[in-house]
Amino acid sequence: KISVSTVIDRSPDEVWADVREIASHVEWMADAYEIRFLSDRREGVGTRFECEARVGPRRTTDIMETTAWDEGRLMGVRHTGVVTGEGAFTLHPLPGGRTEFRWQEQLRFPWWLGGRLGEQVGAPVLRLIWKRNLRKLRRRFD
Repeated sequence: KISVSTVIDRSPDEVWADVREIASHVEWMADAYEIRFLSDRREGVGTRFECEARVGPRRTTDIMETTAWDEGRLMGVRHTGVVTGEGAFTLHPLPGGRTEFRWQEQLRFPWWLGGRLGEQVGAPVLRLIWKRNLRKLRRRFD
């Protein structure tokens, strides 16, 4: 399980207005470089999309479906591609009109990506990448 968070000097509504646009995630996620929708939906529960991702020399196509959508508070996804698992973005209001943005994932790697060992080795790497992603997200509001 991987969890990272940041504090953004904007309200949850302002942050949500940006992150609800799934296609824009490639603008602040260094490991994601293309999103293609597989459903007519572009937001809300049931939205399906492929995300082309790379970590170092490894490239994968992550197939995701939104499983939870609580306006201004939560976006949950299920990963059903090469890497499987669940993830969520949660937004929590803080004093002073700020937002804690938390990103949590529980991922399972296939045997050819190392299985459990790959997950254990990959978790710290992904944590570092996602912390950097959250810094980029935070800068979008500066």
